[in-house]
Amino acid sequence: MALYKLTDFDANYRDTFGGNDIKGMSVYAEGTNEKIGTVHDVLVDEEGHFRYLVVDMGFWIFGKKVLLPVGRSRIDHTSDRVYVMGITREQADNLPEYDERQTIDYDYEERVRGVYRTPSVPVDASAPLEASAPLSSQAGVDLPQSTTDYPDATPVYDRDNYTYDREPSLYGTNEQNHQTLRLYEERLIANKRRQKVGEVTVGKHVETEIARVAVPVEKERVVVERVTPNDAGRAVAPGEATFGQGEVTHMDIYEETPEIRKEAVVREEVRVRKEVDQDTVETQDTVRREELDVNTSNLPIEER
Repeated sequence: MALYKLTDFDANYRDTFGGNDIKGMSVYAEGTNEKIGTVHDVLVDEEGHFRYLVVDMGFWIFGKKVLLPVGRSRIDHTSDRVYVMGITREQADNLPEYDERQTIDYDYEERVRGVYRTPSVPVDASAPLEASAPLSSQAGVDLPQSTTDYPDATPVYDRDNYTYDREPSLYGTNEQNHQTLRLYEERLIANKRRQKVGEVTVGKHVETEIARVAVPVEKERVVVERVTPNDAGRAVAPGEATFGQGEVTHMDIYEETPEIRKEAVVREEVRVRKEVDQDTVETQDTVRREELDVNTSNLPIEER
């Protein structure tokens, strides 16, 4: 029956127990309200059942730690206290000291159990194993049958077949009176993720077209005009008329031709940017919720 520290067995035990933490709670004697110490740690078995509360008795004896079977405790989360049932200061002093550096074995547990089995007769922590055997059967304690070694009905626990459920008065309270039933419900968690839905490419290309422009031009031409003077037929004086060979007149002729060239000019600017549009998307799904069903069988029950 190996025992483990609560944090070694379940590092997230606070989440398992709904955020409640028994560590650090003050320990008081039931009825007398006398402080015994503080819960230093919790020991659980292989299945995670609470078996012992490690109580630091520094309030009385500096540095001493003892084990409290969970069945002898009553946890009051309202006052953040743990009440010990059926133990006195004298009995607490007689408990064997707990050393977390050493492995807990059957013999050590028997010494611890011996103190709680005989509340009226404290057991010396240094006494041999036989001295911690129960002296009489207590009410509500499921003691084993007598063995052949003790024919006079004095029960003895055997290390080979001992189990915690044989002593519900020491270990049964956690399962009998401290049960917790959790009700779960589902809820929708809204989140969003950014994903690419497309791509917009903005670029430019060159197109060609035929451009036409009208340019007025001038061309010169020579007009040879023959006319009859008004004094046609008049006789000229001797020597006035000169007859020559090869006389010519020169005249330059010009014309305009169009001269076309191209130049680039800014036509327009294109600015590219992004804008974010806000929208609300509604979705729905089916969620489940657990509700408490209480079957009282006509027994009184109080809901808080």
